Amino acid sequence: MAMLEVQNVHAYYGKIHALKDVSIHIDKGEIVTLIGANGAGKSTTLRTISGLLKPREGAIKLNGEDLTRLQAHEIVTKGIIQVPEGRRIFGQLSVRENLDMGAFTCRDSKLNEENLDRVFTLFPRLKERTRQVAGTLSGGEQQMLAMGRALMANPEILLLDEPSMGLAPVLVDSIFETIQQLHASGTTILLVEQNARMALQVASRGYVIQTGEVVLNDSADKLNENEMVRKVYMGES
Repeated sequence: MAMLEVQNVHAYYGKIHALKDVSIHIDKGEIVTLIGANGAGKSTTLRTISGLLKPREGAIKLNGEDLTRLQAHEIVTKGIIQVPEGRRIFGQLSVRENLDMGAFTCRDSKLNEENLDRVFTLFPRLKERTRQVAGTLSGGEQQMLAMGRALMANPEILLLDEPSMGLAPVLVDSIFETIQQLHASGTTILLVEQNARMALQVASRGYVIQTGEVVLNDSADKLNENEMVRKVYMGES
């Protein structure tokens, strides 16, 4: 049984049919990536999994448990944690306060301290800036903080939405190194990323979404070799 299953999901924004019979699955310990153009439905898929958008048809299951009708905050308590596109940190709060906000569902103080140590090990720059106002961090540091805040919730599965967006190339490399470290530690990850080349380097499998439909799914290696993927999403002629 897959850890996360999205089964024949249809979702709408008003009358706009945003997701059309989308089915994906992620096994425990995998990195799976969603590839597609802007507006293809990648972020909408994550929003639907997170409960921010309710599907009209289909089901979403975590370890066999149907989460389809749960509210977003209830889905968080089940262990599905999203790092949203654009970071969306609490800019007026300190770094430490942002991290504490990530742990609001956990009442185990020992676990919270262990998670905080993990975050500071992954992102030592955050440890140096615990009292700094989060809105004054650089873009790369804000992405680290958004990921750290998510890890404070002790996720079963981490949903990453465009983690490299707007970052300098050297910072993109750093973020993807962190994704690989998280994977090595056993974290299950669903990655939405426009940089298809980088995404397929770290993922084991991938799905290609076009206009709300899954049009292709395969191993990362085979998608990397696929002519359509290379032309459309990697810019090769």
